[in-house]
Amino acid sequence: MKKILFASALALFTAANAQTTFGLKGGFALSKLTSNEDLDAFEGVDGGLKSKAGFYVGALVEHKFNNKFAVQGEVQYANLGGKAEVSMSGITVTENFNLNRIVIPVSARYYATPDFAVYAGPFVSIKTGTKVNIDVSGGTADPQLLDEAESFLEESFDDGLKSAEFGLFLGADYNVYKGLFVDARYSFGLSNMIKDPVADEKMRMNFFQIGIGYKFK
Repeated sequence: MKKILFASALALFTAANAQTTFGLKGGFALSKLTSNEDLDAFEGVDGGLKSKAGFYVGALVEHKFNNKFAVQGEVQYANLGGKAEVSMSGITVTENFNLNRIVIPVSARYYATPDFAVYAGPFVSIKTGTKVNIDVSGGTADPQLLDEAESFLEESFDDGLKSAEFGLFLGADYNVYKGLFVDARYSFGLSNMIKDPVADEKMRMNFFQIGIGYKFK
């Protein structure tokens, strides 16, 4: 009976000292698509996948169990994606893939100091829309053909990619002043984004985020 009473009192004490806070965040995102297909498989063609700059905004809720451990859930709108560059005979074609996503990360957090925390956890990324822009340097291209190519790629991405993918992330944040904090993390996709892969084709997306936020005390 003493053990039960002690456990009950401990649970009530932990709950009473737990703290739930809400906040907002946003910042810069650098994302890249990875694939097992070779873009420069043809003679005289030089190609590869590159990183693309974007942004993210979102909201968060953190639940502290004590002064060391917490869990945090977030909902973000993120402009992610990547670039594909193909060069041949002095002409370079750059395809910019804007893959807009709702990203839902959940992390376990450890406070090394009252102001500095490290964290890690899983995330789910949900497809919301695709926008493709094609740039041509070293030559000229018919604007109508570019529009048609952009529309074709957008439709291909919308139809050919899964509606959601998942992965893991890790990062750290630092409380600068009261509720104002800076945050940085790296997320790497684990699932194949292609809906119906052919010949074991795979595509994943990794992204780095750095930004600021505010937790309402």
